[in-house]
Amino acid sequence: MSLDSGDLKENLVVQGDSLEIARKLPDSAFTLIYLDPPFNTGRAQVKSTTRSVRRVDGAVTGFKGMQYERILEDLKRYDDRFDDYWGFLEPRLKECWRLLAEDGTLYLHLDYREAHYAKVALDALFGRQCFLNEIIWAYDYGGKSNRRWPTKHDTILVYVRNPNSYYFDSSSVDREPYMAPGLVTPEKAARGKLPTDVWWHTIVSPTGAEKTGYPSQKPAGILRRIIQASSRPGDWVLDFFSGSGTTAAVAAELGRQFVIADLNHEAISVASARLKSAGVDFEIQESTDGSS
Repeated sequence: MSLDSGDLKENLVVQGDSLEIARKLPDSAFTLIYLDPPFNTGRAQVKSTTRSVRRVDGAVTGFKGMQYERILEDLKRYDDRFDDYWGFLEPRLKECWRLLAEDGTLYLHLDYREAHYAKVALDALFGRQCFLNEIIWAYDYGGKSNRRWPTKHDTILVYVRNPNSYYFDSSSVDREPYMAPGLVTPEKAARGKLPTDVWWHTIVSPTGAEKTGYPSQKPAGILRRIIQASSRPGDWVLDFFSGSGTTAAVAAELGRQFVIADLNHEAISVASARLKSAGVDFEIQESTDGSS
């Protein structure tokens, strides 16, 4: 199918500007929209990969004393610097309101630098009555500042299209262990508890099988919880800052349909390879209306 037809029939991976792509999509088509835009940190995000080449005079000593040299193999980068961050993001959020189904939900994933601005903007765009949750994703990884409380969380703002008819199914969400299992019955401890609005979940392990090597990759466990709660099998899920393709991979695993997009050719390449490896059927397209 063509993106320009406005008729969603199959999973899509689209390379191009998110705003132009959003404008081609049909009204009220998506039960769930997840956005993980660049965080406006003021710096370029870089992820390098290396390979090991065996050498007699290598700088790294490995198994059985063999020596290796680390060779920089690939460098993936995206620019996380905007002169007008909200001029960039706000029109895309307006499109989200149009694209959400009547029972649909938007999850906007940001860090502490922008979350408070986003809350004000979304209150204006959606209405304060459509605010559902502020989710804190907490993790404990990486360096810690000794000049302030170390920043170890992201914020996910949750807004619904209609506060009287949004879809949410807590019973389908993976449960988690009680922090104090001795305070509840053995039956409850064995079953686990429903997550609250504070999610303790590790980042993608640098050495784990889930890692794609793409900067800012989000854990599948975070997206699984979101997709389980706010969509049904067969529903359409949208992510137009798709990065490594986690949203699409999890949506497909859970029986949802998806449209993902990214301006970055490297992101489209990584996401496509990931989906093909998982045996997911999808079509790749390129938006032709410019890139910015």
